[in-house]
Amino acid sequence: MTLQLNHIKKDKDMTKDYLLELNPEQKKAVETTKGALLVLAGAGTGKTRVLTTRIVHLLKSGEAAPHQIMAVTFTNKAATEMKERVSSLLDGVPVASWWVGTFHSLSARMLRRHADRIGLNSNFIILDIDDQQRLLKQIAIDIGIDVKKWNPKLLASIIDGWKNKAKRPKDISFDDVLDIVDGKMLKIYEIYQARLKSLSACDFGDLLLHMIEILKDPKNKDILDLYHDQFRYMLVDEYQDTNVAQYLWLRLLAQKYKNICCVGDDDQSIYGWRGAEINNILRFEKDFLDAKIIRLEQNYRSTPQILQAANTLISHNNNRLGKELWSAEKMGEKIHLQNVWDSKQEAIEINAEIKKLKQVNLNNIAILVRAGFQTREFEERFMTTNLPYRVVGGLRFYERAEIRDAIAYFRLLIQPADDLAFERIINKPKRGIGKATIGNLHAFAKENNLSLYAASLELVKKQALRPKLLIKLKEFIDNFESWRMQMSEIPHSELAENILNESGYIDMWKSDKSIEAEGKIENLKELVGAIAEFENLHSFLEHIALVMETQKNINQDMVTIMTLHAAKGLEFDYVFLPGWEEGLFPNQKAIDEGGIKSLEEERRLAYVGLTRAKKKAYIFHASNRQIFGNWTDCIPSRFISELPEDLVEAKSDSGFYRGHKSCNLSHFDNSTDTNRAYISTNTVNTKEKTGNFQAGVRVKHSKFGTGTILTADGDKLEISFDTAGRKKIISRFVEIIS
Repeated sequence: MTLQLNHIKKDKDMTKDYLLELNPEQKKAVETTKGALLVLAGAGTGKTRVLTTRIVHLLKSGEAAPHQIMAVTFTNKAATEMKERVSSLLDGVPVASWWVGTFHSLSARMLRRHADRIGLNSNFIILDIDDQQRLLKQIAIDIGIDVKKWNPKLLASIIDGWKNKAKRPKDISFDDVLDIVDGKMLKIYEIYQARLKSLSACDFGDLLLHMIEILKDPKNKDILDLYHDQFRYMLVDEYQDTNVAQYLWLRLLAQKYKNICCVGDDDQSIYGWRGAEINNILRFEKDFLDAKIIRLEQNYRSTPQILQAANTLISHNNNRLGKELWSAEKMGEKIHLQNVWDSKQEAIEINAEIKKLKQVNLNNIAILVRAGFQTREFEERFMTTNLPYRVVGGLRFYERAEIRDAIAYFRLLIQPADDLAFERIINKPKRGIGKATIGNLHAFAKENNLSLYAASLELVKKQALRPKLLIKLKEFIDNFESWRMQMSEIPHSELAENILNESGYIDMWKSDKSIEAEGKIENLKELVGAIAEFENLHSFLEHIALVMETQKNINQDMVTIMTLHAAKGLEFDYVFLPGWEEGLFPNQKAIDEGGIKSLEEERRLAYVGLTRAKKKAYIFHASNRQIFGNWTDCIPSRFISELPEDLVEAKSDSGFYRGHKSCNLSHFDNSTDTNRAYISTNTVNTKEKTGNFQAGVRVKHSKFGTGTILTADGDKLEISFDTAGRKKIISRFVEIIS
């Protein structure tokens, strides 16, 4: 360390060349070293450069030695990048041992030094998620909890949520527990923490929780004093994403010198659903008296049009500190806003727009979706047109486990001899049919030259199984026999829906309270919608087989498809933003659960999406979306009406245009979280819609042709179309045939 310090100090009086490339606000953020500082760093304003240069400045100016600086990041990747950039600015000085890392890694480093104060050994183990869930499963079973109803993944998620809020078992109130896990969740947490301690183990949440407990305990004042004296300067990246535990940990460590520099952007706080607390950044000036705020507003990424549109959009949020991004670059293209008929047309139009970008490397093009199920339509289209693509942050649609499970049900229905499909779903959802039973089935099938399905049928007929097992296997077989009879009686998409419901597969995911479960249900709905586009289940399964074959290992430039959440921190020349419709984006479930707070987070997500684009952003919204085989009338996202009209070029492919200020979209009153958009009837270019809609009336639809109304509930109609089958349609989209 001495050699490193000597090397750094030799440059103390030299020209500060490391400051030369900074703009005035960046330079001010680097050189303001005393006291608390919040650097509001907008998208693309060079926050990483500020953080790394600030560390170098503290060292080269002689204000601090390496061990007196703590720099905290959220990911190992960010920590590694920070170390590499600091080392480069210091002409290769090794920085591996410095206090630069993630919240968890730095806290673990501290905890190993003081583990005895919390009753642990210094060589304590850190459980991964699988070990954590196994331990919780054991505890739940021991105290009589039904782990099918309350699965260990859910239990782990609840405990992790409490630890993110720095809540130990003794900090849990009645309101925190309510009726969770039949009122036994607190008991599970208490036993879990005791078992961890007996194993001298921690989970990731404990790394911060234990250190907070140590630092807050008056008996450990020596430890608090130790770190107060050591860390003269603290730097925190992505401060807007900190949770309560991270916030408390930082506050405890920074309370002596208060030389804490937090870099973040309140307008990019999009992780509230996983514990991030935006109020941490909003109340910075109250937490640290005499704190300074420096705004980095010069953007080096996007065109002025994109930035102005993003600024106007985010200005509709009330809970923000405020800033205005700007660029010194020349003016670019307007935001492309396009209304399409449905999600299929959306994929066709986006595919066509990408094809127009002939000289653009596909790696510089991204499609950012709000929900995972949206990727299917793009994947289908891109495979049809041989446009290479990658799905980042998740599997391709037909590779997802829940989709493979559903397809296995359909395969076994069509081909009972499909043993691979049988094995995949025989215990999904769980039916108490374990490996031993499947092994016996295999032996019986081989001995009698039967498929697993036929072997099961034979064993059920002979009643050659234990009573409980016999009941479950008979129910499984009976379901398939029933579905097979329905194949000629009902539309194949309706049959697919029946299979997923009657098998218990949908209910399995509905009872799963994890964050991922909702997305899996949406994907299954999308799958049913996809099936409706084919003549029958046979043709759909043949299509899937071809799809899976063409998806193998394409080593070339590709269009990126990812969620808006996964795109944070990334940038692309051209960004496509599909699905800007009420209910989808902003997400209606989020608004229903979180009200205005969640609506503002959804708007920040839209802001993040726009500011990923360097050259041009494209926004699409559909007039209809098909969910579970039924067509749903879609209303343009309120975010569209919040874009400045002079920065948008609007186009419509559906025969009429809905969605921008000029289209009579009414104002949204953000004071209520249940407010929905209204679109005046003059936007629909059809005949008068106020006729007498009732059962038996003949109507005409622009896409599905003529049909007869089966049922009418207000403006919601169920119609049997002459060629398109049964559909649910909003009345204003059809006209009565006189």
